[in-house]
Amino acid sequence: MSEPLTWVALASFGLVALSIALLAGLKGWQGWLDLKRMEVAGNRQSEARSPAFERIEMADLKERIRKLESIAACVDL
Repeated sequence: MSEPLTWVALASFGLVALSIALLAGLKGWQGWLDLKRMEVAGNRQSEARSPAFERIEMADLKERIRKLESIAACVDL
């Protein structure tokens, strides 16, 4: 091979290798974004709680308020 043809071949192979690396990186980025989208969607679904869970949480909050009020009144439980 002549000298200019060698440089053209090396440059084209380098360009192909760079594009393969960029496409692999882009595919990984898209996968990471999909993972984050699924995490956000899972958090939104977990926020839609059942009425029973809401009652349990409300009872827990009332108990915590009662304890804080007793502490404020200097009464130990």
